[in-house]
Amino acid sequence: MTSEPTSPPKIGMISLGCAKNLVDAEIMLGSVLERGMEITADAGEADVLVVNTCAFIDSAKEESIEAILDAHQQRGLGKKPGQKLIVSGCMSQRFSRELRESLPEVDAFIGLDQVRELGSIVQRVLSTESDRGFSFVTERPTYIPNYDTPRFRLTPSHSAYLKIAEGCNHPCSFCVIPQMRGRHRSRRPESVLAEIRALVAEGVKEINLISQDTTYYGMDLWAEKAGPRQPVDSSRGPTLSALLREIEKIEGDFWVRLLYTHPAHWSSELIETIAECDKVACYIDMPLQHIEEGMLGRMRRETSRAHIEDLIGALRAGIPGVALRTTFIVGFPGETDEAFASLLEFIEQTRFERLGVFKYSQEEGSRAARMPGQIPVRIKNERYRRAMTVQQRIAREIATEKVGHELRLLVDQPLIARTEADAPEVDARVILSEPATVGEFTTRRITGSRGYDLLA
Repeated sequence: MTSEPTSPPKIGMISLGCAKNLVDAEIMLGSVLERGMEITADAGEADVLVVNTCAFIDSAKEESIEAILDAHQQRGLGKKPGQKLIVSGCMSQRFSRELRESLPEVDAFIGLDQVRELGSIVQRVLSTESDRGFSFVTERPTYIPNYDTPRFRLTPSHSAYLKIAEGCNHPCSFCVIPQMRGRHRSRRPESVLAEIRALVAEGVKEINLISQDTTYYGMDLWAEKAGPRQPVDSSRGPTLSALLREIEKIEGDFWVRLLYTHPAHWSSELIETIAECDKVACYIDMPLQHIEEGMLGRMRRETSRAHIEDLIGALRAGIPGVALRTTFIVGFPGETDEAFASLLEFIEQTRFERLGVFKYSQEEGSRAARMPGQIPVRIKNERYRRAMTVQQRIAREIATEKVGHELRLLVDQPLIARTEADAPEVDARVILSEPATVGEFTTRRITGSRGYDLLA
């Protein structure tokens, strides 16, 4: 008599947070597929449900906790009453000890070093009937993906995120990312190039290069270590400039987008490289966080107002048609009315093509959390509204200037596309009057605007 073959376990995932966390999620799912398991979009039918958490700011932590508790509550009502629950991501990495005590419902916690090993961890969790709350988290992450790391991409087939480095060396006083993700560590250029070639061969038209500090890429691999504020210099070893020039040589019709560049490491070499490489989008994502000199010092941003203003001038002069995206923090401890007024004036004068504003979040474990002069929520909210009102007007004016121009677009849905100046999820869209082929480039004339979006 033969026994019925058992079906492979089904794995479900809820992934929260940024694009860097999304890549970790894709690697985790690639790991379970490699082990012969199945992926399901229905959390209720999963044998194991993974909640991939974010812990960047308080609201992200609250969302992560709610997702974990909701997953635990729902598993008793779902099709799999014996469902296992695993928590991964930044919150698990940073707070696994505390979470094991406060969330005994969780079967296992994994950190950032374990994303490649989820398949084997799932097998272990499924074979264990007791001892919930097991932690696989290692204290200081060192993992970085390679070109042949299995991934199950969660983005549309024509767009992908590619992590070129992990970790961060900057001492920003508001941020705990170095504590969670460790020191900056770059992938080897040949690994990045091999992955890009594979993505282009699959038909990917947009490759978004990401890390915590994209402009520092490769500089940790130099024989003589680079300082935290050192500009790019390809004569000393691998750099982002050298990587972009190699990407330019790859055959295919695609564009490459730079996300999360730090103002400290820009150089004339990098500006010239972007201007000369047709496949690099004329789009610079460079979070500045503030502009007033005292606030930059309190934030430990390692750049001065003069440096930032000179850099913006050089970017706009050196890369014709460049779209600059940045983010600012309002309500940081010690931000006076005068400091905020200085920021508003800078936004008015600089006219960023894309801009986001965050209200300061008092992050446990950060230097800023212990600073005097914490700003009341009411004032943070008021400053946020004022800054966004200014930017909304600027964005409408910039959109109006595009009317009548023909632009190259990447089609996300039959009637929705994006320009070179629009990163996925965070920026504006182009609404098409006639459908186009999803995942392909098209050229259309801009006929109008609606809020942040263009009409074509």
